[in-house]
Amino acid sequence: MKLKDDKKSVEICRAVLSLVAKKGLSGITMSDISREAGIATGTLYVYYKSKDELINALFAACRENSVQVSFKGYNPQLPYKPGFKNIWLNIFRYRLQNFEEAVFLEQCYHSPYITADTREKAQQLAAPFYALIERGQAEQLIKKVEPGLLLTFMMGAMNELVRQTHYSGITLNSTKINITFDLCWDALKA
Repeated sequence: MKLKDDKKSVEICRAVLSLVAKKGLSGITMSDISREAGIATGTLYVYYKSKDELINALFAACRENSVQVSFKGYNPQLPYKPGFKNIWLNIFRYRLQNFEEAVFLEQCYHSPYITADTREKAQQLAAPFYALIERGQAEQLIKKVEPGLLLTFMMGAMNELVRQTHYSGITLNSTKINITFDLCWDALKA
């Protein structure tokens, strides 16, 4: 029995993220992944029994990482809007700096590859985001609309700006980032 090497695991994950950004989730095969990772296809199957297993494991890891980054520096004792902006900026920067991972996560959200169990875990990881929206609603700062809809709006606008920035090669300055946040805030506030 072959032992698993952490370096190979990292290379496999990098390969998946790179390939998904180029070809899309459904456009990649285990053979593509092994080739991109620089390992034999048989070796890839030592690490993951199937593409589905690999995609689910990577999605769960990426989702957990993104939530941790999102709430970095957040203090629920502080006023709502600065805390909300801190989280918004964390998410925005994370998606800009980890574009391939952001593309992967977005494709997974709408993918038949993700199992019900993995979706449930992702939903549990989203609890802090829902709590944030509900806090804003309780303080009468955020519209009394279903929290999932508000999050969908916020993330959709952010994802589009990240894609435009990535594909156009334009560097965002702090003024444009702050204007974008203000537009988002104005749309969500009560």
